Amino acid sequence: MSNQTNSFSNPLSDEIVKNIEQLNLSIIQKQHIRLLAHCLEIFKEISKDEKSTFEEDELLRKWCEKQSKGFNDKKFNQLFYEQMTSAAKKLNSFSQRIEKSFKELDIEDLIILVSDNPGN
Repeated sequence: MSNQTNSFSNPLSDEIVKNIEQLNLSIIQKQHIRLLAHCLEIFKEISKDEKSTFEEDELLRKWCEKQSKGFNDKKFNQLFYEQMTSAAKKLNSFSQRIEKSFKELDIEDLIILVSDNPGN
């Protein structure tokens, strides 16, 4: 396996990962929560000095390009950006629905999001 995959840092603490693992949810729902939590922490870091929502945005595009640079694969970079944008839209939509800034979302909110929409 390439060392490139090891260069990605995990913004989720071991405690958060363990707490998610202990939830009484399906494996798929737990994985969905982990992915959304990971994305949420990235969005918060990227936009710490920016606006209250985070969607298709030049900050996200630049971040994705920087992260995928080592792969030297334009298709991967575009797909990565599209997936991160999809997560941003989902989190923004949910945060607006519960009248909370996406920056205020926490793991409990993500559990509600995934539990209420098991097919998403």
